[in-house]
Amino acid sequence: MDTPTPTHGILGAGGVGGFVGAILAHAGARVILLLRPESYTDYPDLLDLQSPFGNLTAPVVPALQLEEPVDVLWVTPKATQLGPALSLVMDPGLVGMVVPLLNGVDHVPLLRTRFAPDRVVPGTIAGELERTAPGRIVHRSPFASFAFAAAGQSGLAWAADALTTFGGRCRFDADERTLLWRKLVMIAPMALNTTAAGKTVGELWASPEWATRVEAAVREACAVARAMGAVVDADEIVPLLRGMPASLRSSMQKDVAAGRPPELDAIAGPILRGGQAHGIPVPVTAGLAATIARH
Repeated sequence: MDTPTPTHGILGAGGVGGFVGAILAHAGARVILLLRPESYTDYPDLLDLQSPFGNLTAPVVPALQLEEPVDVLWVTPKATQLGPALSLVMDPGLVGMVVPLLNGVDHVPLLRTRFAPDRVVPGTIAGELERTAPGRIVHRSPFASFAFAAAGQSGLAWAADALTTFGGRCRFDADERTLLWRKLVMIAPMALNTTAAGKTVGELWASPEWATRVEAAVREACAVARAMGAVVDADEIVPLLRGMPASLRSSMQKDVAAGRPPELDAIAGPILRGGQAHGIPVPVTAGLAATIARH
């Protein structure tokens, strides 16, 4: 018996959503791109992806509202745009599974108040992805790594296979809290430092002053994460960050450079609030966040 063709919705057709949507559509899924009116008129019905794994073009269905059932709804806007994006899904009953790939941790309880809690399967993605024009996605990093909560393993099997076949890496984690915080303790130090310094990852590590700040921010973030119940180790995180491509610029850095609001609350907020709640000093993180807020 043939497996039915899955239908996937993409809520947030930027770099991450476009990357996922292009791969799934190329693999044979029906992919619906949910777009706000100001984006809808200019958006093509094809996604063009340029990646170290290969280039592809795949057909998609642009839409202003979700009006048909989807097996999986990928929630991928910037955290600053999550509220307006959710208005494009008026009927949560049309959604089988919700997979957010946002930065931070606070979006998960928010989504669970809107959708059935057991249908929200948190995920993370690591990679440098950018929408350079409507429908055109550039994948710049030599990797694209996904992690999903284990609760979604059966429902995401088809998608994980498509992402892996293209060249990405996918894993399922039984510890949801660690899954989310492990990404945050990596992305926050890099995003905050690259943005505050106006430097690439390689330039940060080449500067003793900024390298010290990065390591201090990692240790602050990990201390808060452990207090929140996550299993993370700064001595493991720092070498991973040192191994990142030297030319990498964070998405927060790009947002500030382009005059867009940065995801400051989503990325720095959980560390600042968690530090305050648990009596953990986070002066480096606080200083970096304050510098960026003044931009």
